[in-house]
Amino acid sequence: MSVTVDHESLAAESLGLTTIGHVLSHLQRDNRLVINLLIDGQKPDLGRLGQIRAAPLDGHTLFIETAEPQEIALEVLGEVDAQLEDGDRLKDEAVDLLQQNNPAAAMERLSGCFTIWNAARESIQKTTQLLRIDVEKIEVGGRSLGDLLVDFTDQLRQIKASLEGRDFVSLADILQYEMTQTTTHWREAVAYVRRAAGGE
Repeated sequence: MSVTVDHESLAAESLGLTTIGHVLSHLQRDNRLVINLLIDGQKPDLGRLGQIRAAPLDGHTLFIETAEPQEIALEVLGEVDAQLEDGDRLKDEAVDLLQQNNPAAAMERLSGCFTIWNAARESIQKTTQLLRIDVEKIEVGGRSLGDLLVDFTDQLRQIKASLEGRDFVSLADILQYEMTQTTTHWREAVAYVRRAAGGE
């Protein structure tokens, strides 16, 4: 049995750790996230996590790399911030194209916006879960982040309705005013979560 965590040997036997699950729980108690796991040099099938956790350490070589949740959160939030800037640029281009009566080109930009906005929403939700931050306690623009997430879903519905009705004037207005405010709120939420993660 050999257990290596972050390139250092872990005395699993003297700690009373007898299964792979014991080792993973031990690391979790130290507030570490497993970002890489090799068992006998192979990546395990995570679809069988229950079986993997129950497997005895005897006769196996474990190599584990970990990271602190805050470290991962700060990295993700930095990427979200950069993506939101790209999303703003694409949104502004889409509005300009709609005002120039060029909806086909505007839709291309808008497609990129949707991808960015959905990724930002997901990343913020997952990061707050990772850091155990209640989205209802994050206040953005006088409202909770939970409310902002609901607003965002409503705005996407309005955008969809404008697209289906080919109402490009309303679409341009939603993008120019409401989505500009929403991305400002996303940035404030990112800043809040970054502070909570110790990044500012």
